[in-house]
Amino acid sequence: MTQRPAPPPPAASHRPRLLVLRALGLGDLLAGVPALRALRRAFPAHESVLAAPAELAPLAEASGAVDRLLPAAAPGRAVPAALDWTGPPPDLAVDLHGKGPESLRPLRALRPGRLLGFAHPDGPPWYAEEHERDRWCRLLTSYGIPADPTDLRLPPPAAPSPAPGAVVLHPGAGAPSRRWPVDRYAAVATALRARGRRVLVTGGPGEEELVGALARAAALPAGDVLSGGPPFGTLAALVAGASAVVSGDTGIAHLAVAHGTPSVTLFGPVPPSLWGPPPDPRHRVLWHSGPPGDPHARTPDPALLRIGPEEVLDALRALEALDAPAAPLPVSR
Repeated sequence: MTQRPAPPPPAASHRPRLLVLRALGLGDLLAGVPALRALRRAFPAHESVLAAPAELAPLAEASGAVDRLLPAAAPGRAVPAALDWTGPPPDLAVDLHGKGPESLRPLRALRPGRLLGFAHPDGPPWYAEEHERDRWCRLLTSYGIPADPTDLRLPPPAAPSPAPGAVVLHPGAGAPSRRWPVDRYAAVATALRARGRRVLVTGGPGEEELVGALARAAALPAGDVLSGGPPFGTLAALVAGASAVVSGDTGIAHLAVAHGTPSVTLFGPVPPSLWGPPPDPRHRVLWHSGPPGDPHARTPDPALLRIGPEEVLDALRALEALDAPAAPLPVSR
């Protein structure tokens, strides 16, 4: 009996792939969520791959705009020299990382079918004085991809908050120029606790000493201190369940906006017109305008130092008033 040859395997279907480069930090990725969602809507059949630091994978998943994360990072949030891409070239590559040829280079090396970016010959002009969310949405819009810079809310975290109703203070930031002094955070914490409010302090990796100094100055119990960079799920649940978040211009401020949590953000040296929250009474911005500062300076910016603890407490009282029940209207007789 003659044995029939096995049928050939079915041809592998090629799903088009979209690669986006944004190998930056937490706040940067949150500011890029509207652009990522615009790409998802414009290319629903594509596999959406985000080249970003590995620790941001939970946030990328929560955004609903990314199928998988390709780990990519460089010291100082510089442009990665190369991307660990496998398989055929991406059908579309988008530079949401920077404005120059440096951030286009690792994407060009993959020979994508199409490349979008500010530094590309058909890209739009770069405006230095433009809000980060607006900038990347404008890039896509210039290529005919509608994008809404207000599309930045995240779904509620699955985990419960470890401290529901607490006021979260986050003294750290990526550079000393954006760190409000610890003694001023301690003054805010002490005043809040005197009013019966629970205060919880958070910090990122390498900020243990900073967080510890604040905890000691405010006499906080050990259970109200989360340092060393808690997992994203824990941090998101904490922020989503907080009564307010107080921080400098850093990632946790963007996370508060993404979860609709009331916030007070202290700005300097970078103005809120470039990185601040959208207009909303639940997000208070403290900023004393002045000459442009150095965002990489090793000391707090002078504009930041003009903010006092009482200004922060006033902003928190204003947030509390938003949630207070309205006074009953007088009854006319």
